[in-house]
Amino acid sequence: MKYFYIFSDSCKIKFYFPSSNIAAPRWLFATLGLQAIACSLLNFSHPPDIYIYACVFVIATLLTCRIPFQLGIMVDDFAAQDENLRLAELRFKASRGDAEAAAALKKHLVERKALPFYQIVATELDWPKDAALQASLEADVTKELEELDAKVKDAEENSGESEVREALLARAEFFGRILDRPKAEEAYERTFKATIGIGQKIDIVLALIRLGLTVMDFKFIATNITRAKGLVEKGGDWERRNRLKVYEATYLVSRRDITGAATLFLDSLQTFSAMELFDYKKFVFYTVITSLVSVDRPTLKAKVADAPEILTVVLENEKLNNFLSALIECDYNKYTATLPDILDVIGEDRFISVHKNYIGRELRVVSYSQFLASYQSVTLTAMCRNFGVGPEFMDGELSRFIAAGRLNCKIDMVGGVVETTRPDAKNALYQNTIKQGDLLLNRVQKLSRVIDI
Repeated sequence: MKYFYIFSDSCKIKFYFPSSNIAAPRWLFATLGLQAIACSLLNFSHPPDIYIYACVFVIATLLTCRIPFQLGIMVDDFAAQDENLRLAELRFKASRGDAEAAAALKKHLVERKALPFYQIVATELDWPKDAALQASLEADVTKELEELDAKVKDAEENSGESEVREALLARAEFFGRILDRPKAEEAYERTFKATIGIGQKIDIVLALIRLGLTVMDFKFIATNITRAKGLVEKGGDWERRNRLKVYEATYLVSRRDITGAATLFLDSLQTFSAMELFDYKKFVFYTVITSLVSVDRPTLKAKVADAPEILTVVLENEKLNNFLSALIECDYNKYTATLPDILDVIGEDRFISVHKNYIGRELRVVSYSQFLASYQSVTLTAMCRNFGVGPEFMDGELSRFIAAGRLNCKIDMVGGVVETTRPDAKNALYQNTIKQGDLLLNRVQKLSRVIDI
């Protein structure tokens, strides 16, 4: 993080903004430019008072940068990732043979007294049985649960509704902390019934979604996302509404709905605050990758490549910056050379690693489609030279994607030419209408037979 000070006779204000050798000066100059305009409009003959100056700075920064920043504190101090999701990442890495992650996972599970999850992970990773440790954890869990139950009982007998809710929530968070999922769900549902405010109800449902993301139970996640949407429509604030978009996008990208995830990630770009799921760098990575697969080149350039929210991270990530700029600048050789590095990063991500091959294919289709869109015909040799691959590899790639209907072209191996075949939209619409009409007639005929009977 970079920062600078504004001084006056009576105070000193410290402003933070994301570090970048290129982007940060641009934001600063743009901010100072808007400040100058604002001062001119207000007919200031002298520099404004420090308080007005600070207000103008904040407004100008929001207008020009649209980047979350903190006054006097770091973003990292403002929010932290959900502990259960962090444990899930350690579990993912440990399952892939990372001894350091396995050791850290075991340490955290013991510290959190997460006996139910410890037993599951111990079986998965073949940890040696430690009866003494498990007995100790079980005793600690039982003791803490008894204390929480006593607080709930005392609140129900001697306190008001808000105190009862707080006691129930503490009990639910305890089951969430030790990752006893069935009891956590039951406790959160009990807390939900004792909750009146819509915002607090949404928070409970978001906690359930995070619990589902920890164990990747997609049916459970989908159910609670639908539930949260209903609550948001009844009166949820914008902050929770925006967080829910990121939750849903994470669910969609985990289920391989790349287009749906890209739409939600882009919508959340200027309002991202779901730091409990992952940090801003990972959010930008998801946004870039899903957008590369889903949106066209003009949209990619306008909403992703030129977006200051993206630049804050991309300019500090050489691989991602090279990959994104290569497609925008039509440098297909660099794009192809960088793709394996990007796929390695995808393969190490818990949410999208299972879709690594699919995303890799889609990213290649995007580059081939963009290249061929500029030509009616191009030699196979020229295409190989642009992508930095051999003729046999390119022939195999194109043949596979043509057969799957992903590329509108054909290969003339005798002449060594790739010819593009522009899709006829009107003819395609006609054919689709005929096909849908036939299906409708078949259904009507089947229905008529049933009615006759």
